[in-house]
Amino acid sequence: MKRTHPSAIVAAVLAGIVIGYLVDLFIVSAGGKAIVPPISLAITLVGVAAIVVALAWPIRRAVKQRATKHLDPFRAMRTAVLAKASAVSGALLLGFGLGVATFLLTRSVMPPFGTVWPGFATAVGGAVLLIGGLVAEHFCTLPPDDTDPEHEEPAHA
Repeated sequence: MKRTHPSAIVAAVLAGIVIGYLVDLFIVSAGGKAIVPPISLAITLVGVAAIVVALAWPIRRAVKQRATKHLDPFRAMRTAVLAKASAVSGALLLGFGLGVATFLLTRSVMPPFGTVWPGFATAVGGAVLLIGGLVAEHFCTLPPDDTDPEHEEPAHA
């Protein structure tokens, strides 16, 4: 599995900004109330980031220390996939929070501060999840194989 490419992260952030802004725009245009993400969303995102890094830590320890304890490859792969999904989801939620906050700040009538800062809190929570996912993904990366020609055994016929 390849690591998350920076262009995928940038694309997810931009998609989140557009989605957050347009969803709020359509809801308000239809006469509804703008979306204001709850503060519990940001707290949950930080908690998920901590869990993802905690799940990747034993894999890092097994890879770096050349542990004699058997590392389950299925667990390592699941953790790597979870880390990648967390990174992309964090980027999307970072953009969504910024899109909601941008929509609220660009209105002709300035909304109360209590409705704007949860959007920024969601963006911060998404950024923490993004960073946690990237760190966990780094923890699950295997070191390169030793392909030094000096250490290779010559082939015998």
